[in-house]
Amino acid sequence: MIRIALGVCLCLPALAADSDLNRLLKNVEERYNHAKTLQVGFNESYSVEGRSGKPESGTLSLRKPGKMRWDYSSPSGKLFISDGKNVFYYTPANNRVEKMPLKESEDMRAPLAFLLGKLEFDRDFENFKGKPGDAGSTVIDARPRSDRLPYKEVEFVVSPGFEIRKLDVVGHDDSVLTFVFTNERLNPSIDERIFRFQMPKGAIMVEGGQETN
Repeated sequence: MIRIALGVCLCLPALAADSDLNRLLKNVEERYNHAKTLQVGFNESYSVEGRSGKPESGTLSLRKPGKMRWDYSSPSGKLFISDGKNVFYYTPANNRVEKMPLKESEDMRAPLAFLLGKLEFDRDFENFKGKPGDAGSTVIDARPRSDRLPYKEVEFVVSPGFEIRKLDVVGHDDSVLTFVFTNERLNPSIDERIFRFQMPKGAIMVEGGQETN
């Protein structure tokens, strides 16, 4: 009886922790699933094999269903758009546009596509682990259910108000793409036309490995 009672006592904290994490995830889902549009500032950094790239920043705009626009202020003019069917990635340094179907994109921004539909953590991720973070936040680690995605692990930092403040995306090559989000706005007025990609003058389009002007 003593062993049984001790076992029950040891299990209770774990069960409570799981319950708290599940409740937190449901609150995050509730926050974002009720939003039709979202706009947030972002800072982006990338590292692989101990080497870090130059940090980048800008504004991310989302509109359901399936539309997102990353406007980069640093480097100025860089652009990433999803119109719900295709993604367009424009780099002004070489005046080049890469186009591909959204479902086939291996761009590491793709994990944020889960915010563009109905957010269901249990559908998209598994093996959740939570731990306390700074300023009352919670750090949540999870792995994607699909092995066809270009990443193998994600880590969310969720604020006490259930905002996603930070996202680390770990690639299969152990690279890490980090987004830090600021000044989140739910349901701002966003013109749908900004999600229609406009070909820059003189740019080269690459689609299916073929270049066109």
